[in-house]
Amino acid sequence: MLLRKWDDLPSNMKNASVKEYYDILCKKRFSLLLKRIFDIIFAILIFIVLSPIFIVLSIIIKIDSKGPIMFRQVRITQYGKPFRIYKFRTMVVNAEKLGSQVTTKNDVRVTRVGKFLRKYRLDEFPQLFNIITGDMSFVGTRPEVSKYVERYTEKMIATLLLPAGVTSEASIQYKDEELVLTLAEAANETYVKKVLPEKMKYNLRSIEAFSFLGDIRTMIRTVVVVVKKHDIKLNVDING
Repeated sequence: MLLRKWDDLPSNMKNASVKEYYDILCKKRFSLLLKRIFDIIFAILIFIVLSPIFIVLSIIIKIDSKGPIMFRQVRITQYGKPFRIYKFRTMVVNAEKLGSQVTTKNDVRVTRVGKFLRKYRLDEFPQLFNIITGDMSFVGTRPEVSKYVERYTEKMIATLLLPAGVTSEASIQYKDEELVLTLAEAANETYVKKVLPEKMKYNLRSIEAFSFLGDIRTMIRTVVVVVKKHDIKLNVDING
């Protein structure tokens, strides 16, 4: 995971705000290399171990509702490069034409199996392919669709210095994002004007404090948060 030379960056990334974060990352090239090596090896190992589960989930998704097993969508990653993100499909076919590109809690477009997959973030597993190809990393800013990237400020663009990620500190802090958007009158505008800027503060701070071990801690915390969230819900259901 090597940084391009400053002169080789896209023109829209060459501003003073991005340069500040670029200089920080330049001092951490060895950690970036470790990050990429870890991504490749760990992604391959997880895929091998979980391949039987992949097959089972694929069959269940196909039985549950009409449509493809995989959801593919163009997102933006490092240096503003468009790529196709892979997820297990959790919504009905053509869901994007039936509503917003952000998902709210109890979204009617989400299938029965989709609710389960999203609850435990199992829909993210196919992104192992995106990690192996280098379009994504285990930890990094969540990839957005182009219409949201176009709304980035000059400072937010600095997040494109690194590949998009499956999880991040922002993802942990905004684990209940769907609920927040559900309570908003206009989900899209609320996301762009309120949620996205706040998430970007975490993403930019993560670049400032980037370290390989820090990424490992974020991955562990993500697993703990997902499991803990389930345990809390289970206790409420039992005791409620």
